Amino acid sequence: MRRRPRRDVIAGLTVAVVALPLALGFGVSSGLGAAAGLATAIVAGALAAVFGGSNLQVSGPTGAMTVVLVPIVHRFGPGGVLTVGLIAGVILVALALARAGRYVRYVPAPVVEGFTAGIAAVIFLQQVPAALGVPAPDGEKVAVAAWHAIGEFAAHPRWTAVALAIGVAAAMLAGARWQPGVPFSLVAVATVTVVAVLARLDVARIGMLPPTLPAPSLSFLDLDAVPMLLTSAVAVAALAALESLLSATVADGMTVGQHHDPDRELFGQGVANLVTPLFGGVPATAAIARTAVNVRTGAGSRLAALTHALVLAGIMLAAAPLVAHIPLPALAGVLLATAVRMVEVSSLLALARSTRSDAVLMVLTAAATLALDLIAAVGIGLVLAAFLAVRRIARAATLEQVPLDVSDHHAEEAALLAEHIAAFRFDGPLFFAAAHRFLLELTEVADVRVVILRMSRVSAIDGTGASVLRDAIERLEHRDITVYLSGLRPDHERALAALGALAHLRAKGRVFAHTPDAIAAARALLHQSGAIPAAEPALKAA
Repeated sequence: MRRRPRRDVIAGLTVAVVALPLALGFGVSSGLGAAAGLATAIVAGALAAVFGGSNLQVSGPTGAMTVVLVPIVHRFGPGGVLTVGLIAGVILVALALARAGRYVRYVPAPVVEGFTAGIAAVIFLQQVPAALGVPAPDGEKVAVAAWHAIGEFAAHPRWTAVALAIGVAAAMLAGARWQPGVPFSLVAVATVTVVAVLARLDVARIGMLPPTLPAPSLSFLDLDAVPMLLTSAVAVAALAALESLLSATVADGMTVGQHHDPDRELFGQGVANLVTPLFGGVPATAAIARTAVNVRTGAGSRLAALTHALVLAGIMLAAAPLVAHIPLPALAGVLLATAVRMVEVSSLLALARSTRSDAVLMVLTAAATLALDLIAAVGIGLVLAAFLAVRRIARAATLEQVPLDVSDHHAEEAALLAEHIAAFRFDGPLFFAAAHRFLLELTEVADVRVVILRMSRVSAIDGTGASVLRDAIERLEHRDITVYLSGLRPDHERALAALGALAHLRAKGRVFAHTPDAIAAARALLHQSGAIPAAEPALKAA
């Protein structure tokens, strides 16, 4: 923090200017009001900056979290949201202590892109009633609520609200392309507010904000309601973890030499969510948009995020009466533009063109986000991604019949060997998705006396693979076919030994480190049984 304090302070000021309308807008959208959004940006922004695992993250209320909170407000009220945030903080701290942060790297890119596109659609639809100047229906899906709002607007048009929302959104989108470094969201909201006050426009306003944070309190906590809120708290914690760690990864990719600590980041978000509800704030997470602004304006340490929180606290103290005059349609315009900017069309098109499975995965995740809820969408996306990955790996794994090394044998003996000995090489993982296909291929071997299984190229073996291999060996031996193993790696012996696939083969001396030794043993066995005539002494020596 001492290296470049001036640049960090400037970055923090810039982020605060960008964050103010977003904090107010997300607070209103969550159902707890603009004051709750501002309190979240101040408290969570400061605590996550101090205790988090990234030097560049900026935390606060986000659109994704708002999507999760709206149904909780409808069902349990504001106190339920604060309780959910408190429990989610405990869960995040527990995840940090369990060192679970590393596992977010396994979330595939199509799931993340589909998830982001779905969130953007939900945020956009959430703002339709406010942008049209009509009250949002309670307890309905966002698509249904938006449709009803359009119907009500058609019956009783409110063009002033529409003009304000479209004006703010257009200024933000056009300004971002013209001068990306200028905070057009604040400029547009301030301009619209002045116009609305001077022209005495009949539009809904934010209303009075408290000039300071409220005293910390646990009066909202209802212990009897905690069991009913646990599922929602798990969803909030999962979303906070996912969004924060993805944001930190994005921030690392935008810089050189910055690397976040995923477990410490979870701890910082947990502390932030434990404390923020005490001040009336909603659950928080790292914000990708604000973090990106922070990085682009030259931030290099946590001082920037701390400055952002302190500036917002100063605005709350000095400018609360001015903020009260901001029209709600103007904030709806900010969030409409934010939703549009969340969707990276180039990334979506690139993934859609990459493979058919990635395109399907992305579309299904986005659709599930819109139709169901965020956690269900991520769960569906991960399950489908795992299925597709297993399918690809299973198709890549092969069982190939390979020729024996017959360079030192007569042609006649080589032909006779080929009739009695079959060698197979496994390539790839021998696991549950591909093991049964191997079993069918192995047990259909005909007209041989010896089968040599070359295991050196097996990348992994699970319990199913070991069990199927044991069954294949037993079926081959039941047909009087002798089985040899060669090239077995030490790290695979445990699975095979545990399921009894090695004991009797080792007892009979049929496990070899190298394939030539297994071939020699097979040749000797067939010589001994008379299936192959005795070779010339020179051949034996060879």
